[in-house]
Amino acid sequence: MYLIERLRKNYTVTSVLSILQIARSTYYRWVSEGIREKSQVEKAVISLCTETSFRYGHRKIRKLLQRQYDIKRNRNTVQRIMQKHHLQCRVKRKRKWKSQGESVIIAPNILNRNFTAIHPNLKWVTDITYIQYGPRTLYLSTMMDLYNNEVVAYTLDDHQQTSLILDTLRAALEKRNSPKGVLVHSDQGSVYSSYAYQKELGVRNLTSSMSRRGNCWDNAVIESFHSSLKSEEFMFTKFNSISEKDVRQRIDRYIKYYNEERIQEKLGYHAPKTFGSMSA
Repeated sequence: MYLIERLRKNYTVTSVLSILQIARSTYYRWVSEGIREKSQVEKAVISLCTETSFRYGHRKIRKLLQRQYDIKRNRNTVQRIMQKHHLQCRVKRKRKWKSQGESVIIAPNILNRNFTAIHPNLKWVTDITYIQYGPRTLYLSTMMDLYNNEVVAYTLDDHQQTSLILDTLRAALEKRNSPKGVLVHSDQGSVYSSYAYQKELGVRNLTSSMSRRGNCWDNAVIESFHSSLKSEEFMFTKFNSISEKDVRQRIDRYIKYYNEERIQEKLGYHAPKTFGSMSA
């Protein structure tokens, strides 16, 4: 309000409020009532949103409010506080599905959108996404375990050839001590339907599953992860605006954060590794 009072000496109240995106009714309520001191709940919500870099919506903030501050409020109350102080989670950009070429070997859609698993190494999902924030386009290949949505392995390189996904698959198998019988689900991209990749799955005693062509919802969990990575870690970053070293460091940092800190409703509002250790 004090800022508005200073600016109105040179500008109209309407123009100042418009630039600051403040409703006229809100401003005149401030004038008549004065600015109220923030409540304990408001301060806690503001603190949580700031600590989590504004990545969470009101449901997760409500859960953290109860867990960390022992404050119980319904989600509508938390949502109103976040809206009042402009703390809403950034809306994720939608990703358009892109065909990766002609298929060679097509596996059936065994997963069939059943994104739950009763134990680790039962179902893995994998995908490739574009990373366009450095001087050249990089490609991120990720392997995720649907038991706790943990990113088991990932590879970042300047190409999207079959070797990219083979490196990711082999890294995941090495990290998990080469489990047998895992269902590995992907889209029908040319690298996943290649003879080399399908042969590797067979040699490792893994089962291949593929989404229907052009249907991103069949692999929604990994699609959602890649969307979150871009919208949360690169929130205010323009394409081709930072160094490749910075891009790689951000990818490493975000995946570590995702596995160890980012809570998920599916996991009872725990992070993937926390959930995995609780169930071990």
